Amino acid sequence: MPRALITGVTGQDGYYLSRLLLSKGYEVFGLVRGQNNPKVEFLRAELPEVKILTGDLLDLSSLIRAIGSADPDEIYNLGAISFVAYSWENVHLTSDVTGKGVLNMLEATRLHAGDDLGRIRFYQASSSEMFGKVQHIPQTEATLLWPRSPYGVAKAFGHHMTINYRESYGMHASSGILFNHESPLRGPEFVTRKISLAVARIAAGLQDELVMGNLEARRDWGFAGDYVDAMWRMLQQPHADDYVISTEATHSVREFVERAFARVGISDWERHVTQDPAFFRPAEVDLLIGDSTKARAALDWRPSVSFPELVDLMVDADVDRVARGLV
Repeated sequence: MPRALITGVTGQDGYYLSRLLLSKGYEVFGLVRGQNNPKVEFLRAELPEVKILTGDLLDLSSLIRAIGSADPDEIYNLGAISFVAYSWENVHLTSDVTGKGVLNMLEATRLHAGDDLGRIRFYQASSSEMFGKVQHIPQTEATLLWPRSPYGVAKAFGHHMTINYRESYGMHASSGILFNHESPLRGPEFVTRKISLAVARIAAGLQDELVMGNLEARRDWGFAGDYVDAMWRMLQQPHADDYVISTEATHSVREFVERAFARVGISDWERHVTQDPAFFRPAEVDLLIGDSTKARAALDWRPSVSFPELVDLMVDADVDRVARGLV
């Protein structure tokens, strides 16, 4: 039975990855920072087979202990402060957790494996936000990184550190440069879930208005369940590498809003939507669209959920939650 350790296990990707690995017969360990994480109970209820370990990405000794307990064949480092808007408000914490946390995980892995470093395969969750002020359209693994947020800068640090450990120590360390991927489990602070939840509440008569920032920003949106499959495929390769994971299609926030309202039968959505400068980024990333040719060829990976299907999936889930009084 292969063993896997997942940091950030209580997040959207951690849930879908845990479910995937369990279906493949893995013994799955999830790292959480203390026992006060409110999402732990959801994970325990939905996936009781996941074994919870405690550790902090800022505490190297705790990571060494956790890796020692799990003794994993594969490590998936998904843990990060991942809300971009928050990163401007908490630059130092974002840099420490999202950037230096990667270094701590790499070093803990190296120390645990010792002379047999190749036996542990390591996945780093890199991000399309590293491209920021895009220098090439579409973006590939070779596109220059020009991050436009503290979050993107921290992710770029972790990405390059993963490459450095691979090249310096021969570690089987791969990075997935994942473009935006969503699901009904997305946190309500993220724009996609903010939209789907507000639309469900407006349709139910519980609120009247959706306050947005930049409606013209364009993203390459996919389904999280598809993207964690790409993570797993990376660690099954004989040699570590970096891969862009994307749908190769771009849509505006406006399109997401329009599709979400259409799903609940509201055609005149503009009367419910206002814009507030407070929700605009200090430095905007206007257009992200990935070229996942390498992943499609080397990993035999394809996204299975289209943009309209993704929006409908999220809206339907929130309509159900609203009907049951859960949100």
